[in-house]
Amino acid sequence: MIPQTCLCRARLGSEKAAMRIAVTGGTGFIGGRLIPLLRARGHESVLLRHGDDWPAVALDGMDAVVHLAGEPVAQRWTADAKRRIRESRVEGTRDLIRALGNTVNKPAVLVSGSAIGFYGHRGDEMLSEDSGCGDGFLADVTRDWERAADEALALGIRVVKLRTGIVLGREGGTLAKLLPVFRAGLGGRVGTGRQWLSWIHADDMAGLLAFAVENPAVAGVLNGTAPNPVTNAEFTRNLAAVLHRPAVFTVPLFALRMMYGEMAEVVASSQRVLPRAAEAAGFRFGYPELRGALERLLST
Repeated sequence: MIPQTCLCRARLGSEKAAMRIAVTGGTGFIGGRLIPLLRARGHESVLLRHGDDWPAVALDGMDAVVHLAGEPVAQRWTADAKRRIRESRVEGTRDLIRALGNTVNKPAVLVSGSAIGFYGHRGDEMLSEDSGCGDGFLADVTRDWERAADEALALGIRVVKLRTGIVLGREGGTLAKLLPVFRAGLGGRVGTGRQWLSWIHADDMAGLLAFAVENPAVAGVLNGTAPNPVTNAEFTRNLAAVLHRPAVFTVPLFALRMMYGEMAEVVASSQRVLPRAAEAAGFRFGYPELRGALERLLST
């Protein structure tokens, strides 16, 4: 099946050659920021929609592939939901690699989405790209997801696995869900509030994806998180302050478990993740501090 496509062109900056970039999941929250950025940087983007299979004919001749497609994690983890989460990431990525193997002109790079759920619950431990895999359903899925992406290495394709943290944007993700609650003055920390929350501004997330595509020296794992993670209590105070609202309530863990079941453990987990590889490669965050990121997002 030939996917629907969106061909986006713009004038090319002098420092980078124009590329043809296929993007899966390009209509989602992160993809919605990435596509305009690629266009502004002079690239041509092709949106791939997964039908029965990823069509090799649509991938042939691409310079790069950014793979963002996957079943949402933020839902109650029924047995069927867990199956969809795993299959969409692990098997969906393997399907993509098989399609790439059937192309004549293969892309130079695959940038595959991943998640800091790889690390599991780690308390106050500072986590870098070299930190090991944690425990639990999401850690297991993410480990296998990354292994599936690495199968592209045998095809001579550079592979970057971008472990995404909590992406902040008004149009989607965690912040969009929290804004109505906090604006009503009903916001508050989760549990003790001491758990670490590793976040990133949506513009920096899109920028990091583009950076990984454009820079041939970047390979392996990148943590897609800002350099200054905060505790849940700090996040709550900052969001309330920017909105000029109180935040005196506490969300008990048992309430989360009633709402989300097993997935509540992910919401309450602690992951203090640092983007050491991205910074070492030369990426500069536009929003390294939470307060500035929130003020920028909520000022318009």
